[in-house]
Amino acid sequence: MTLKTLAAAGCASVFALSGATAALAQAPAAPRPAAPAAGPTPQVTHGPPIAGLCMVSPDQVLASSTVGKYVQTRLQQLAAQVNAELTAEQTAIETDAKALDAQRATLAQDAFEQRGAAVQVRASAFQRKAQQRQREMEATRDKAISRVYDEMEPFISQVYQQKVCSVLLNRQAIVVANPAGDITGAVTTALNAKITQFAFDRERLDQAPAPAAAAAPRR
Repeated sequence: MTLKTLAAAGCASVFALSGATAALAQAPAAPRPAAPAAGPTPQVTHGPPIAGLCMVSPDQVLASSTVGKYVQTRLQQLAAQVNAELTAEQTAIETDAKALDAQRATLAQDAFEQRGAAVQVRASAFQRKAQQRQREMEATRDKAISRVYDEMEPFISQVYQQKVCSVLLNRQAIVVANPAGDITGAVTTALNAKITQFAFDRERLDQAPAPAAAAAPRR
């Protein structure tokens, strides 16, 4: 029987969510320009700032802002809840599968196959649940991070105007530049003054029951 293997495979992808949420700032909801490979900061002498040229790193605002850190912590809490739920169910299925294997020699073949099929059905349902929980956590992460970006956007425009910028570049796409034009810190400060956290829970992707068919009109 492969029930234990099947159940473990279904749970493994959800266990990985704990590590994935720890990298929240590196996994924004929408694709962003990739940052240059990490390495030692070169010691360079910058030229004079270019008037009107500014840059910002939304991903850095997400990583360093109070609300961004709160979202990361909350996602890790939700992932832990999912893992606890699935671990308990996985353990129960594996225990029953082991018990059934131990009774193989004493059970009639029909009874063994019948009970084995029932355990297999539970294992398959568990695998589907684990995959759904993973999709739910991904949807939760995307929605929460999108909320932070929505809160951030007005402050990017606000600081852009305060600094009298003419051009705004994404700092993630720049190898090196004079930090005098970086407005990331100012945006982070403004965001921290506006919001530090917001309530959210795991998204539920259970299919709603199909609506009942409308009664035919009387003639």
